Amino acid sequence: MGQSLCVCSRSAITIDSKRYYFIQKLDEGGFSYVDLVEGAQDGRFYALKRILCHDSEGRREAQAEVEMHHLFHHPNILSLSGHAFVERNGRNEAWLLLPYVSKGSLWSILEKLRDKSSFMPEGRILHIFCGICEGLKVIHDRGYAHRDLKPTNVLLEEDDRPLLMDLGSMNKARIEVRGSREAMTIQDWAAQRCTISYRAPELFSVESHCIIDEKTDIWSLGCVLYSMMMLEGPYDVVFQKGDSVALAVQNPVAIPQPCRYSEGLQTLLSSIMVTNPQERPDISWVLDQVRNLQGTDGGATDASRV
Repeated sequence: MGQSLCVCSRSAITIDSKRYYFIQKLDEGGFSYVDLVEGAQDGRFYALKRILCHDSEGRREAQAEVEMHHLFHHPNILSLSGHAFVERNGRNEAWLLLPYVSKGSLWSILEKLRDKSSFMPEGRILHIFCGICEGLKVIHDRGYAHRDLKPTNVLLEEDDRPLLMDLGSMNKARIEVRGSREAMTIQDWAAQRCTISYRAPELFSVESHCIIDEKTDIWSLGCVLYSMMMLEGPYDVVFQKGDSVALAVQNPVAIPQPCRYSEGLQTLLSSIMVTNPQERPDISWVLDQVRNLQGTDGGATDASRV
């Protein structure tokens, strides 16, 4: 990271013939870095995601992420402002320029609430969750699945409008598995790309002849709803204790009682988090239920600030 963009406080890069100034580091992962940059022309802040492409496969995956962004133009899916493939210090990198969302991720909001021993009001949960569902419906309607839906991959604008981000794990919604070799390939891919405590049960032990489809996202969506209600994912503690998440997801999700939320919201959660993917609802059904609950809630967003 030391030799990347932070040689000096005003080091600049060019993407699509426009200059951007480095401000500071934001995040760092296994194969990517995120920096805060400022547009020289418009003065706006952007998040620059730099993906290290170690080989042709890495470049292909980065190109696929760019293409996923170009497929979707929706208020609940993070847009791509520009991109470039560059060679820097002997390394190939893909640069994805994304709008900077200062409020941060849904997970950061949940952490703040937990630190304050607070909670998220039901109206606010429904408002955020509805936007997540609307973004996911667009993805599913185009025949794709997100595959790594979780609170850290949902950004929140100031008005609590959620933005689905990190489209790097997206692929075709329907995958036909033909034989044990294909099953193991998909299982290994899921182990690398789908966060364990939000991963659908069918991805832990992929059957030799089956269909993997967008219902994997519905399970993850349920985990996100649970996290908003309980301020932690349903399998976070299982994972942290070193117990088997693969075994834990085979049982119906347990909603801690007493629960402060309505019976309708609890029923929705239980309806989504069904172990058998064929028994899970599709995103249109989930969205209809959320809108019905918003109606009974009086339409309040209750978007209180943290």
